[in-house]
Amino acid sequence: MKFKSLSAILFAVFFMLFACEQKKQVEEGQVSEVKEPTNWAERLGYPSGKKVIILHADDAGMCEEANIAIKKYLLDGDIQSTAAMPPCPNFDEMITFAIEHPNIDVGLHLTLTSEWENYRWPSVSPVSEVPGLIDEAGMLWHEVPQVVQHATAEEVATEIRAQIEKSIALGFRPDHIDTHMGTLYGTPKYAKAFLDIAMEYGIPANAIDMSDSLVVAYYQKAGYPINDEMIKYMEAYTLPKVDNFTSAPNTDTYEKKVASFQELIKSLRPGLTEIIFHPSIETDNLKSITGSWQQRIWEAKMFADPDMKKFFVDEGLIFTNWKEIMKRFDERKS
Repeated sequence: MKFKSLSAILFAVFFMLFACEQKKQVEEGQVSEVKEPTNWAERLGYPSGKKVIILHADDAGMCEEANIAIKKYLLDGDIQSTAAMPPCPNFDEMITFAIEHPNIDVGLHLTLTSEWENYRWPSVSPVSEVPGLIDEAGMLWHEVPQVVQHATAEEVATEIRAQIEKSIALGFRPDHIDTHMGTLYGTPKYAKAFLDIAMEYGIPANAIDMSDSLVVAYYQKAGYPINDEMIKYMEAYTLPKVDNFTSAPNTDTYEKKVASFQELIKSLRPGLTEIIFHPSIETDNLKSITGSWQQRIWEAKMFADPDMKKFFVDEGLIFTNWKEIMKRFDERKS
């Protein structure tokens, strides 16, 4: 008994000496004070207090113009990530590119809407399996509220699976999955289907950490139905999340677009942020598809702009992609 007491005293003395030495080293700058991670960037091992950014090109596969711009950006290293739309005409071409460039981060832009007036696409699933997703023209609905009004969560899950399996059948397992026009956050049940399927396949979704009330308030103000039910589903999600998710602002001149984007970067808090944009080259065909063609052309110019690249360096940004995120995540699990 005395032996155990003496051991306990010696251990306590040793621990106090060790703690004092650690404190001294921290004060002298020899070691850094250990802090709990406060955001997903830190959880994944990125330096504390840094803005870690994914520049992500949406709408790959929508048309040839998008593919040309996005491929150049990725090959030049100006952006880190893209996602292709499985129901669209140029999807297969983008998947071939992904297979030929296995180090480039390519995901799926899961698509449940077909928003343009004269350029549209149907579901990947047979119409008989997802009737609630299909409008009177036999295409996916134009707008998210129409999907929410007509389609069940079961139909949404069926179509998500079909889009993932289409890519796998072409020989490519996507690096991540996200949601076109935010449709998969259109209801809590849609979000559950999205997150459950991401976990089932082990493919990360663009899931947003909703433990921060400021983030929740931001998306509620933007019109997303984020309630306790959706937050519960997000808490149960076991793959990595982003701390923030935003997009390149629309403006009426290129110069204003650059300035607005730089202000957006400055306004971000430290953590992992995915920023989406929609680059395309300029053609008459693109102009016939979408009224947003000018924004898309500017976005095909902006991130290769030397002044923008210098701005990124001056801001001390760290860039990443979903391949790197999952690598870091898996290393910390094992």
